[in-house]
Amino acid sequence: MPHTPAPVSVSTRLRLRDVFHPAVAGLVSVIVNYGGTFILVFQAARVAGLDAAHTASWVWSLSIGVGLTGLLLSWMTRAPIITAWSTPAAAFLVTALASTPYAEAVGAYLVSAAAFVVLGLSGGFERVIRLIPPGVATGLLAGILLPFGMRAFGGMAVEATLALLLIVAYVVLKRIAARYAVVGILLLGLAFLVLQQRVDLAGLSLQLAAPVYTAPAWSLDSLLSVALPLFLITLTGQYMPGMLVLRNDGFATSANPIVTVTGLGSLLMAPFGAHAFNLAAITAAIATGREAHEDPSKRWIAGVTAGLAYCLVGVFGVTLAAVFMALPAAFTTTLAGLALLGTLGGSLAAALADARTREAALITFLAAAANIQWLGVGGAFWGLVIGLLAHAVLHGRMPWRPGSAAPLAATSSVTKA
Repeated sequence: MPHTPAPVSVSTRLRLRDVFHPAVAGLVSVIVNYGGTFILVFQAARVAGLDAAHTASWVWSLSIGVGLTGLLLSWMTRAPIITAWSTPAAAFLVTALASTPYAEAVGAYLVSAAAFVVLGLSGGFERVIRLIPPGVATGLLAGILLPFGMRAFGGMAVEATLALLLIVAYVVLKRIAARYAVVGILLLGLAFLVLQQRVDLAGLSLQLAAPVYTAPAWSLDSLLSVALPLFLITLTGQYMPGMLVLRNDGFATSANPIVTVTGLGSLLMAPFGAHAFNLAAITAAIATGREAHEDPSKRWIAGVTAGLAYCLVGVFGVTLAAVFMALPAAFTTTLAGLALLGTLGGSLAAALADARTREAALITFLAAAANIQWLGVGGAFWGLVIGLLAHAVLHGRMPWRPGSAAPLAATSSVTKA
């Protein structure tokens, strides 16, 4: 039988112990996001020739925008909606900004953001999500997460003592206090780094960031070479896997308000440097699973906490972002990989549970894990395309035709108490 996540029951009654674990999950997702990918933003700013003020404005606009949209959506939907900046888009901009004037890049950001607002209001993305069979969806998610799980152990080749300490501590804590495993390795890892004097805060001075407005400009070249790729990369590389993360953990929240709100946020913040906000995928999985809270109806707190943390970083601009980025790469990759083990295991088990769709799910898993980069589009999109084609060939029909597996959106439901 296809994997069916347990229905999520939303409750408004909270106790202190209900807040602690999802709050830590939200903070871990923020640390992993800044420590793992934010360097791309600084690289893109350097390629664009931005001065310190414009770079700080980019950090401010991304952090504040991501924080407010995630906080608002999590509060409204009572689901752990973790928003983020588009990481694959930032990687794309490292190359694109070398030949595109910054004002035209800002104009391209606005066009891409407006397209997401239209997409969200039209409801088109939600309809597409509903067509994906459960086996293909969970196989895709497992494939996306696999490299992060592998990096948790790959860190032993670079920082053997630190990585081994975190792995052993995680296993031991899972045995004696499973709920505190991620919290424990986070605190233990930070304590270890402090004792080794590898976290130097002596020269840290908190400085308020100031937004800098850039008047947008438009050209046909920037629309075709920046706006269109930015839209497609963010849609396929962020929104699609992000929605699958939510669905896999039982949250049937509609994609429409998520795409609309993040699109509006991008539209407002683009003149200050923000290239794209979207639903997070990898860092979201840290907050949507059982490790965040046994009760799914309490996990929305992770989204609110992450939103507040992002806003705090945004207020102080580059200063706090630099602190996260100063953490050793082995620490953030190992922390992320271990925090995602539960979601990875659950996704893989669900993908292979139904013998009828197992082969298509396995093909999807392997294709996504291979992270194929072709025509400027990332591995999540090609993994999904290959999985859907495999499903169609193996079953003699496309997955959304009558008689095919139930769509992913039908496998979960939310009931409000």
